[in-house]
Amino acid sequence: MEKFIEFFKADRFAANAGVELMEVKPGYAKARMMVTKEHLNAGGVCQGGALFTLADLAFAAVANSRKQLTLSLSANITFLRAAKEGYVYAEAVEAFNHRRIPFIEVRITDEAGEPIAVMTSSGYRKDVELLFP
Repeated sequence: MEKFIEFFKADRFAANAGVELMEVKPGYAKARMMVTKEHLNAGGVCQGGALFTLADLAFAAVANSRKQLTLSLSANITFLRAAKEGYVYAEAVEAFNHRRIPFIEVRITDEAGEPIAVMTSSGYRKDVELLFP
């Protein structure tokens, strides 16, 4: 799925935030982001929008892992604890594989595996095939 990972490097917003796609296979994706001082909010912890961007790229990768263009319909994120500097990871799993409206769960953890946030999201699969091996 190397070409698949290359495809998502075109997501410039996520790339500029430092999000890296690590692994993609049908129904699963893993991404990470190094939280730096640039990601911190006024309270000194990682800004929620940065964490959402990480989760959103993991969602996009798993939602499109069936090689059919899928766009987000809705997303809900719950922040469980603050993230500070260091790597955070997002693991996305397709909880329900529907031909039109898949449902994906994304769990964000820190380097120690402690939970940071959980996002649930549904997508809409268009009649557009993604053409890469």
